[in-house]
Amino acid sequence: MLALLAAADESRFILPHGVEMVFGTIAFFILFGVLAKVAFPAINKALGEREAKIRGGLEAAEQSKVEAERLLDQYRRQLDEARADSQKIIEEAKRTAESLRQDLVQKAEREAQDIVNRARADVAGEADRAKQALRGELANLSLELATRVIERELAQPETARQFVDRTIAELAATANGGGNGHNS
Repeated sequence: MLALLAAADESRFILPHGVEMVFGTIAFFILFGVLAKVAFPAINKALGEREAKIRGGLEAAEQSKVEAERLLDQYRRQLDEARADSQKIIEEAKRTAESLRQDLVQKAEREAQDIVNRARADVAGEADRAKQALRGELANLSLELATRVIERELAQPETARQFVDRTIAELAATANGGGNGHNS
């Protein structure tokens, strides 16, 4: 039947002879057996090694990624801590500067108050010295007046009375700021 099909479809298929087909099939199975014994295990081994290598590379990459993420988180925490520390340092510097400013202001106020107190004491001292000088001058004038009164009184009693009245009026005017303090 094969022959009939071959004869009918000779133009369509080229089929080998039966003996060739048997030898070809035997050679195929021998070659397949040799490949299965020798080449396929080596190929499977190489493919397994390659798969293991790729899997190991993927696992290493995943571990590296996890490690990189851990390091990134650690660096971010350190950066946040550094920012917080720098903020604390800035705040401490601001507090220190404000404290120094307040100390300087207080020191300046104390020094200004000391200067005012010294100036007041100097003014009070000068006023006391001026009062003492005025008292001395007043005493001298009083003595001079008394001397003149006594001299005139002894010479003319009526003139002495007018002189004393006029002098008292002049002294009263001088005390009020209106007199000129001249004697005649």
